[in-house]
Amino acid sequence: MEKDIEYAKAVVNKEINAPKYVRKQCRQYLKIVDGKDKKYGIATTKRQQIINLTKLLIVPRGLSAGKTVFETLSGFQWLFLFAVLTVVFKKDKNRRRYETAVLEICRKNGKTFLIAIVFLVLFFTEPQFSKFYSVAPDGSLSREIQQQIKEIISSSPALDGKFKVRRDDILCYLNQNDYIPLSFSTSRLDGKLPNAFVADEVGALPINYPIEAMRSGQLMIRNKLGCIISTKYPTIDNPFEDEVRKARQVLDGIVEDETVFALLYEPDSTKNWESDDSLIEQSNPLALEIPQVYEDIRKKRQDAVIMPSKRENFLTKHLNIIYQGLGTETFIDPQDVMNCRTDHIDWTDKTVYLGVDLSETTDNTAVAIVALDDDGETILADVVGFVPADSVESKSRTEKIDYHRFIEEMKCIACGGRVIDYSVVEEFVFTIEEKYGCKIACIGYDRYNAMSSAQKWDEKYQTTEVRQHSSTLHAPTKLLQERILEGHFRYESNRLLELNFQNARVNYDTNKSMYVTKKKSAGKVDMVVALINAVYLLQKFELEDAGSGFEVYYFE
Repeated sequence: MEKDIEYAKAVVNKEINAPKYVRKQCRQYLKIVDGKDKKYGIATTKRQQIINLTKLLIVPRGLSAGKTVFETLSGFQWLFLFAVLTVVFKKDKNRRRYETAVLEICRKNGKTFLIAIVFLVLFFTEPQFSKFYSVAPDGSLSREIQQQIKEIISSSPALDGKFKVRRDDILCYLNQNDYIPLSFSTSRLDGKLPNAFVADEVGALPINYPIEAMRSGQLMIRNKLGCIISTKYPTIDNPFEDEVRKARQVLDGIVEDETVFALLYEPDSTKNWESDDSLIEQSNPLALEIPQVYEDIRKKRQDAVIMPSKRENFLTKHLNIIYQGLGTETFIDPQDVMNCRTDHIDWTDKTVYLGVDLSETTDNTAVAIVALDDDGETILADVVGFVPADSVESKSRTEKIDYHRFIEEMKCIACGGRVIDYSVVEEFVFTIEEKYGCKIACIGYDRYNAMSSAQKWDEKYQTTEVRQHSSTLHAPTKLLQERILEGHFRYESNRLLELNFQNARVNYDTNKSMYVTKKKSAGKVDMVVALINAVYLLQKFELEDAGSGFEVYYFE
């Protein structure tokens, strides 16, 4: 039985339409299976144990009810099961390689069933008195896996008498191994000692605490395992996106962490979702093997095209595409923004334009830097935020944004007390040329709250008011949107900027001119506003020949 290997080969050879990060993981797995990896190999005895066990487990319900798990599991499920549980160190075959298993997959793809099988295998193969836990945003979600395990035990005669199924846990009589579902909202998660845990629907967790509490409890466990599973959710600021981001970096070779295994079923492109079946295929591996599931998803897609009220659920839950929500005028999908990340931008000798959003003193402020790349088309950008130093804690709590983290990452500067210290912002601008090695051509600002600072900058640089009106802002807003969608936009990783894009909403005037509106946005957008101000200048002074058709207002 080599369904895992067959699946991995089909993915690598592009016989199965799988996303690029799944292909990368499959290549890595095949290298191990083929004996070409110097460090890792396959525990063949454990592999056979798993095969034998799955022949005893009976599927309780669904299209495969009454069949054995061995007959039912699809190729990607076998890959996940064998990779996570049988890849070991060659020098120590009792020590598993993977400690974190990330599964990003859409609904109707058997992820809960798969994790239930993983736990049932662990019941019989882990040391005596092992503890297993599930954590989720609430008790109902956490007990989903418990319910799956209960149903499989009840449907499998070979397991009769080997488990005690209770309301709050499932105990294996053979070795006293115990599984307990926990709820993030009601359970105390510290002080546990999990040999293995699963964090389900991680995209719905408000903070990373449940996962880190489980991991902290595993410090003394030799063969620790944490399964992180979820679909997408309509936000980029959730713990699952952090896990997925790291998994991508590991597979890309940017971050070194040999303990992470990840199957990330998210489409390589989000374009033409309304008609392109490849997005369904890359996000729903089980649908490729079960025609009924595939056709059901296509019907849901048709409904999402016709009825906007169903679009968010379809895109996030059935295509793994982050979608901002209905009933809003979203500026741009944050996933399109994140596709424009780059590892490094060399600003040396670049002619740059600065956009400044000097908002009210108690609010956030931002300075944006833009330039044209050497191709004359791609916009390079960097944006730094400013927050009142004494309000960092309260703003982090009320806005649900970790400003402490962004301050450490130098994406945000805390200054002043309860109000912004404009002198810090002014000095930051004066140091940009030296810090970046660039040449400031012009500084654009909103007249409101900025006149004093602009006068100081005007002694050294050319300054320009960017009038905050749709007639002025439509052209740069549209240009920025187009360049991002076309992939002609680059910025170094900046989560705070991405959150600002997530919050940004646009309004239209009677002439259909578009502009970002703070009043209707879902949170802070000062970094996006500053960026648009900077793009305004770039467009005027370097792209005006393209026919922007707007005016610049100068104030001496």
